[in-house]
Amino acid sequence: MGLFDRRAGKGTPFDWLVVGLGNPGKEYARTRHNVGEECVRMLSERHDAPLKAGRDNALVGEARFGRGLDAPRVVLAFPITFMNESGRAVSSLVRRYRIETPEQIIVVHDELDLEPGVLKLKAGGGLAGHNGLRSITQHLKTQDYLRIRIGVGKPPNKGRGKSHVLTRVPARQRELLDQRVADAADAVEMIIHDGIDAAMADFHARP
Repeated sequence: MGLFDRRAGKGTPFDWLVVGLGNPGKEYARTRHNVGEECVRMLSERHDAPLKAGRDNALVGEARFGRGLDAPRVVLAFPITFMNESGRAVSSLVRRYRIETPEQIIVVHDELDLEPGVLKLKAGGGLAGHNGLRSITQHLKTQDYLRIRIGVGKPPNKGRGKSHVLTRVPARQRELLDQRVADAADAVEMIIHDGIDAAMADFHARP
């Protein structure tokens, strides 16, 4: 029985799983590496779905994105494993909420290869050296999930990569990232309502 087999769980399957990547703990809050977490927290506030600790190594909220019984049922999750173990939580949530395909998973994460404040959407593809994506791919055994990539820029040299993503952000760049986190939350909503192609056409056309 495969990971994406709806018969593997009980209850009505959810339509979407939205995962915001980051590291747990106050010392990592508001760092570049945690912009994915910030996006999921914003969505949890918008949709009145408080994130609560559960059995899946994640803070989780359940929401309907819209009104009415036919509105999409969405799981919002922030893995509380560290970044390089994110896949443990994601695979567990896929089973619990009976997510049928990887195309129903949206992962929001920081991206070193994009300039600060650049927002890009992607369906499948490579990992760009991101430890969180690597873990998710290893556990799901596929790279076909959707990604929302928030650019944080590269460090001055490769040896400072870790400190670049794990330290606090200068005020001017932080303001820019806050805007893109909100845009990323908008992009999640558009993917869920209109599909990844429509969302890519919209957000990639923006200046």
